[in-house]
Amino acid sequence: MAGEARRTRSVPPKESLRDGRALLDAARGLLEEHRRAVAEVHAALEPLRRDGARRHLASMPVARIGDLTHGRLRLGPLERAGLKTVLDVLDTTPYRLQLLPGIGPQTANQLHAAAGQLADAAAGATGVRIDVEERDDRTTALVVALHRVVAAGPDLPRARAAAARLEEELRPLVRDARPEASWWRKALSGAPERERAREALGELQRVLDARDTGLLIAQASVDLLRPAVSADEAWIDFELRASDYQTLLAELAALNPEPDAAEGFLPRDLAAVVKDQPLDDAHRRVSLRGYQAFGARFALVQRKVIIGDEMGLGKTIQAIAAIAHLRSEGATHFLVACPASVLVNWVREIEARCALAARPVHGRGRAAALADWTRSGGIAVTTLDSLHALDVPEDLPLGMFVVDEAHYAKNHETRRAKAVAAWCARTDRVLFLTGTPMENRVEEFRSLVAHLRPELAKKIAPTHAAVGAAEFRKEVAPVYLRRNQRDVLLELPEVVHVDEWEEFSPADEAAYRSAVAEGNFMAMRRAAYAVPEESAKLARLKELVDEAAANELKVVVFSCFRDVLAAVRDAVGDDARGPIDGAAPAERRQALVDAFTAEPGHAVLLAQIQAGGVGLNLQAASMVIICEPQVKPTTETQAVARAHRMGQVRTVQVHRLLTPRGVDQRMLEILRGKARLFDEYARRSHLAERAPDAVDVSEPSLARRIVEEEQERLAAS
Repeated sequence: MAGEARRTRSVPPKESLRDGRALLDAARGLLEEHRRAVAEVHAALEPLRRDGARRHLASMPVARIGDLTHGRLRLGPLERAGLKTVLDVLDTTPYRLQLLPGIGPQTANQLHAAAGQLADAAAGATGVRIDVEERDDRTTALVVALHRVVAAGPDLPRARAAAARLEEELRPLVRDARPEASWWRKALSGAPERERAREALGELQRVLDARDTGLLIAQASVDLLRPAVSADEAWIDFELRASDYQTLLAELAALNPEPDAAEGFLPRDLAAVVKDQPLDDAHRRVSLRGYQAFGARFALVQRKVIIGDEMGLGKTIQAIAAIAHLRSEGATHFLVACPASVLVNWVREIEARCALAARPVHGRGRAAALADWTRSGGIAVTTLDSLHALDVPEDLPLGMFVVDEAHYAKNHETRRAKAVAAWCARTDRVLFLTGTPMENRVEEFRSLVAHLRPELAKKIAPTHAAVGAAEFRKEVAPVYLRRNQRDVLLELPEVVHVDEWEEFSPADEAAYRSAVAEGNFMAMRRAAYAVPEESAKLARLKELVDEAAANELKVVVFSCFRDVLAAVRDAVGDDARGPIDGAAPAERRQALVDAFTAEPGHAVLLAQIQAGGVGLNLQAASMVIICEPQVKPTTETQAVARAHRMGQVRTVQVHRLLTPRGVDQRMLEILRGKARLFDEYARRSHLAERAPDAVDVSEPSLARRIVEEEQERLAAS
């Protein structure tokens, strides 16, 4: 007590009170500036919502007014007068309505009021999506208003939270401590007031000593007070970091997905426990969407889990958020294992999204980086294939072990899977990230769960597939969380899928028949490009690229085959970058993506679908061209998701080049059933009378089947 008294007396009371008032004013100022900025966003949103509501009301039959009024109002006169929709009624004044036969003044007012209620409800439920192709004045006003908050930076939420806490703490302390800083107030105060003033002054000084938030609050205030930027500046910034704008828009416009969808359709009791889990943001530098915060909490509550969200939903950010929370609880060392192709991206995300140090344990500096991580902590990032060689002291406590693209560890006999299993065994918290954990059949998913919870894996039997997906999800709920783009990214632009069917040219036909006669499945798949100068597919691809160039759109071209990409490069010319293929190191891949993204206007990026479809962010692309169908349906899904993901600002066109009456058509017919089954499992519908073994179609069996059928077909023709 004496020590505290000396500490308080070391600072003059007037100075303590002055500093307390200054910090309180700064906190209040930041909160007020933020309220003003948010009010500007809402003011810009209102006309856009009203426009959306009017479009909705234009398709709403006038009978909905009857539903709202429980049939008490007569609607026949409205319909006979040609008022067919709720919008028609809303745009007609009550005076005009009462002129209709059979409608009096009271009924007219009630009808118009009911239409107004439906309009208000529609406006409140109408989502607003920003489309860079529609830069009208109203949308521009919204982007400019959002820019003020986005430009304040990722520390703004933390500054606001600190300001709110300070405002609550300091307000009563500054008020009660005033007698200690003024002789006349002290003289006029009674003994209880003087004692309360002494206590308040001591507590005020302790708050000032204990908190170093003044600079954080001051910087956030300066950022919010900057003059509004021009429309062009705001739109340019929007395109550079669209996901930040869309996240803020979803938060401020209350564009929240259905709770069940955001919570992965987990059982209600488990979802309630997850929502109650705190999530500290002191070491995080990114705002989370609601479903992302839920995913991070799920990982913290359940300790060893799989987040199997569809690609593009920010699984990396959810992992970083969970790690940042654990750092606040005292954990210091974290480990991420991922494919080499995404190691650079992980390091970048860690550096941008949290305050922890990223330690890439890979390449020539690997030994030094590992020693640095062991000594100083942070997030070590290594490759799945190097995981087995990490020489880490057994007694080093690991806060969390994250495995990205975890489905690569499903085969327990591989060295990579054994290394993953060893780290899972020595770590209390494990987070698997994968968009396709159910890629082929239940048994493979079960093998992933076996790394995390062997006792639960034993309960996942093939028979669960036979009784339907609902039973399956019930069994895996403690360890598995999955959300889909269409359920939670309400602002995501549409994907337009176009199958481009092109007849074989004579040269294509000859190459294809030769490949069939040889029984060469791979040659059959790329026969349409065997003679590039006469290729029908290549001619169509060039047309699509030319169209994209005319509209200054970026294009990603995917193929399974390097020689096909080489032919595309020759056809496209100087606009083409790449290819990104399996031989390119991770740094080279990322450099190609960065150059493609930075290119003003049109550009073309070539990529092997196995390499470019995993781990890389290609949301600069507005057009995706797939040169041939893939053996695994999920391979194409992953590739498209690299462009159509959170942050995409344009509609994505996906063009798949196909030939009829050949290998392409046969593959689609066979794989369509497999894709449907995968969708039923990975989402939430029922299996509906399908055997578990039907989920898997291996490449060799598919190849044999197609080769035999094509040999028979061509022999008969």
